[in-house]
Amino acid sequence: MATRDSWVSNVGFVLASVGSAAGLGNLWRFPWLTAGNGGSAFLLVYLLIVVGVGVPGLLAEFVLGRLGRQTPVGALRSLTGSRWGSVLGGFNVLTTLVILSFYSVVGGWILRYLLVSPVGAYFDQPQQYFGAVNYGLEAVGFHLLFLGIVAGIVFFGVSGGIERVSKVMLPGVVLLLVGLAAWTATQPGTADGYAFYLGFDADYLAANFLGVLGPAAGQALFTLSLGAGVMLTYASYLDEDASLPRDTLVIAISNTVIGVLAGLVVIPLLFSQGIDPGQGGPGALFVALARAFASLPGGTVVATVFFAAVLMAAVTSAISLLETPVATLVDTVGVPRRRATALITALLAATGSGLALASSVFEFVSGTLADLLLTVGLFAFLAIVAWLLRGEALAEFRAGAGRFDALAVPWLLTVSWVLPVVVLFSLTNTLATLAGVSLGLGGRAGVAVLGTVGCRLAVGTRSGDETSVVDG
Repeated sequence: MATRDSWVSNVGFVLASVGSAAGLGNLWRFPWLTAGNGGSAFLLVYLLIVVGVGVPGLLAEFVLGRLGRQTPVGALRSLTGSRWGSVLGGFNVLTTLVILSFYSVVGGWILRYLLVSPVGAYFDQPQQYFGAVNYGLEAVGFHLLFLGIVAGIVFFGVSGGIERVSKVMLPGVVLLLVGLAAWTATQPGTADGYAFYLGFDADYLAANFLGVLGPAAGQALFTLSLGAGVMLTYASYLDEDASLPRDTLVIAISNTVIGVLAGLVVIPLLFSQGIDPGQGGPGALFVALARAFASLPGGTVVATVFFAAVLMAAVTSAISLLETPVATLVDTVGVPRRRATALITALLAATGSGLALASSVFEFVSGTLADLLLTVGLFAFLAIVAWLLRGEALAEFRAGAGRFDALAVPWLLTVSWVLPVVVLFSLTNTLATLAGVSLGLGGRAGVAVLGTVGCRLAVGTRSGDETSVVDG
């Protein structure tokens, strides 16, 4: 068997992982979800979920990846010792394909807007322009162009392609966003935008908690690339001496900072122009911001810089999504990387083209379906790490952990009981809303607790009971 690719440095792994997390989830999805769900109310719930669920969940996925040393199908099959591990791994690969199918369509939108921003082609009639290019044959063409750029990077492997590009693009994204946020702060009329975004609104949160919770939880999972096996795949290329807790904290904090920066650019800028930041849904980034750019001095320059930052963020995330199915063919089937890249890219070209031609399907896939797949995937990861592996997972946490070693047992207890309940609550909330069932807060919490206990009893353990793990 050929030597498996790996990261040249731990810095490369961290930058690539931050790049995977800090993509369209932060710059496209986060601003319009925040604006449409109460601004500061959404931001608070989102940050709490990132800290309480995202960080320990991300660490659990990293533990699985370095333990398994393969992509999801092979890693979960070997770690669980059953065919169900392969089924779950296949589910994770399917999730990445579903997400990248719509992700590349949005990437095509961004690429198009970047190319036409220097001349302000969409300034005069932004709504009509977006409506003419977001779906249809032209959207298919730009989706294929964006996908080709991403495939070209993955084609050259982990160290020669993904790591090298991430080291350049991610710092570029941060620098551009910092510059734009500083510039936005100098614009008149932004005070209301900062108040909406950063000022806590307890009344709105109390009245709309369940409505905010679902999108906030989905956004937290989406933006951290949790539940799809992407971070599992990246961690499978890590050395044994890397500190997983340290890297997890750096990645989660960096990703959150980038998301907050994006909000500091988009939301105050829209308020400064008297534009409702919650309008437009998935097209808000293109329609509402276009109106703002059109009315600003030097708007073409600002628009070009903004869409350059968004495009770089989109590419760094898309390469992580493509790497998982490509590496699965390489590791599990033995297909050469370049051929595997071509095969998966051809499949995505077809599925993404279908979404680029059907707006209603696109909106369902990019919202509800993506959130459901990621939530189910994360719950399965938690069950394997905390209930099946336990002792092995604890040892992997401690390998290279250094001063974070003391957090090992609290982390395991958190992913054993707290996180599964929270994730099942989010899943129940989403499913109840879809089905039109009124369970109420208590009913949904009860389903989450009973579901967690039932799943815990069904899974069993391979490494002894909880007492033996905690004691040693």
